[in-house]
Amino acid sequence: MSSQKRSLDELLNHNDPGWPVVEKWIAQAIRSVDVLSPSVSGGPALVSMQVTTRSPMGAVILHTGGLLVDHGWIRILGSGHERLPRSLPEWNFACGMPESLEPPPWVLIADDVLGGFFALNGGWFGPPGHSVWYLAPDTLQWEDLGISYSQFLCWCLFGKLDKFYEVFRWPDWETEVSGIGGSQGLRIDPPLVMPGERIDKRLRVRASIRDLFAQHVGSGLTTRPN
Repeated sequence: MSSQKRSLDELLNHNDPGWPVVEKWIAQAIRSVDVLSPSVSGGPALVSMQVTTRSPMGAVILHTGGLLVDHGWIRILGSGHERLPRSLPEWNFACGMPESLEPPPWVLIADDVLGGFFALNGGWFGPPGHSVWYLAPDTLQWEDLGISYSQFLCWCLFGKLDKFYEVFRWPDWETEVSGIGGSQGLRIDPPLVMPGERIDKRLRVRASIRDLFAQHVGSGLTTRPN
């Protein structure tokens, strides 16, 4: 691997950019998608992550501040925005991703309002395959979704989210969730990992996404799994 990071010019793909493809997916989405305007830090974020704009991830970083999907239930990280004040590299470095020239062992790409986290595997969870893993708030265990970043985007836009989150939603959840900013989530009491009543019968309290990460993930991305 080269000892030098690629420059922004080297990461900008003008011949085969990924953004028109992502834009098409968004236009055809079967659920609400708020495309947040990109931050001026989009270019530096690309350089930090060393992804090109040919890739959907690079396209999302450069062209959006992030995506709020399904009334903001899922927050897909981009270059940061006042409604989602976490750029993809800033959030990852804050969560312990090593800052080096080597490919990162994992990349946090999105999270949901209940403190479920989506990470792209770079070898941390097992053999490198660049599949997306999910930390579920009811198990606090990472599970392999068996899909790529591109497939993850399509799943968020077209997939069966209602089925995936069936036991996590309550009547009129859309109204409550749409008022929660991208730096927050909902802490459930008793926690979903504990058996008991349905989620609509449990207390839901706003909490910072950093606190939810610390509560749900802890050292799970800084201590290598067995």
